[in-house]
Amino acid sequence: MSDEKKDVLRKPEWLKIKLPKGENYLKVKGILEEKGLHTICSSGKCPNMGECWNAGTATFMILGDICTRSCKFCATRTGKPLPADEEEPEKIAQSIKHLGLKHVVITSVDRDDLPDGGACLWAATIRRVKEVNPGTTIEVLIPDFGGNQALLQVVIDAAPEIISHNLETVRRLTPQVRSAAQYDRSLQVLKQIADSGIPAKSGIMAGLGESEAEVLATMDDLRAVNCSIFTVGQYLRPTPLHLPVVEYIHPDQFEKYRVAGLAKGFTHVESKPLVRSSFHAEKHVQPKI
Repeated sequence: MSDEKKDVLRKPEWLKIKLPKGENYLKVKGILEEKGLHTICSSGKCPNMGECWNAGTATFMILGDICTRSCKFCATRTGKPLPADEEEPEKIAQSIKHLGLKHVVITSVDRDDLPDGGACLWAATIRRVKEVNPGTTIEVLIPDFGGNQALLQVVIDAAPEIISHNLETVRRLTPQVRSAAQYDRSLQVLKQIADSGIPAKSGIMAGLGESEAEVLATMDDLRAVNCSIFTVGQYLRPTPLHLPVVEYIHPDQFEKYRVAGLAKGFTHVESKPLVRSSFHAEKHVQPKI
């Protein structure tokens, strides 16, 4: 049997996903459509979309839904993006208020076409969300801004509670999995975040052909730059055009990764097959004193 057929036909029991439904799911869906907003939940075909939307939460995606990069794992559309929507910060802020969210995650596509990579709209969105929703905590999942430290600092200065930037995979597999991104450049992004005093968070996917030793080495690399929050979940192939799944990782192995990560000093480790970067993200925020 071919690898493609195995990927389609032989998913293990622990990867069964419930179809999204429910009153809150429809409410969130309606608000997003009304405001013309995008989420990585739908653009990225997240397996937890039903659970999160039914709980009244969503990961907002700014700067449109067309990415300038073409990573081999990602379901988000790639191509020439539309101009940035300058009203997006207000739309996001008002939607969060309408949903009554106490914690929100915001991410974006890569916008290598923009001179600032979208950094200024990132900062404007964070600040407007805080102005309209003073009790809401914010996690942002950001691109690497081409390694430009000044642009990254624009986002840091807007002071979200957590800044996340994903390595996505181990060092060896980075060139074939990620488009334009570099493993060491991502580590430098995370170091600048952590050095600022804001908790740095990162995540990878398992099942792309990495070894246990490589995952543990990735954890060490992250801890070396003071990244304090780590997530790891099973890679699921979005379409036949994307990278095939090499292996479905057993939940027991994910538990081993969780225990190992905590032993290495991460404050939070989320490690299960269906874990994604923003899943249960509210647990990663330190309580305000």
